[in-house]
Amino acid sequence: MQRNVYIYILGMWLVTYLIRVLPLTLIRRQITNRTIRSFLYYVPYVTLAVMTFPAILTATQSPVSGALALVAGLALAWFGGSLFQVSVACCAVVFLAELVIK
Repeated sequence: MQRNVYIYILGMWLVTYLIRVLPLTLIRRQITNRTIRSFLYYVPYVTLAVMTFPAILTATQSPVSGALALVAGLALAWFGGSLFQVSVACCAVVFLAELVIK
C-alpha cells in the first residue's frame, strides 16, 4: 500500500509538471489564431465561475437562500451595481431568506 502512494504522488507530479512545462517548450512564437486567443482569454473567468458557483449554493444553510442571493446579485450587477453593493445585497438576501425559511 505504501508503494502505491508514491506512485500516485509521482503521477500527480508528472501531470502537473507537463501541463506547466509543455506550453513553454512547444509554443515559441506569439499565438495569432483568434479562436485560441479568445479561448485563453476566457479561461480564468470560466475557472473562477466554476469554483464560485457551487460555493454560492452550498455556503448557506439552505440552497434556496443561496439561489435567491445569486439571482439578486446577478440582477444588481446587470443593472450596474458596484461589487460592494452586490455583496451587501446578497448578504441581506441570504439573511432575510434564512429568517423566512426557519
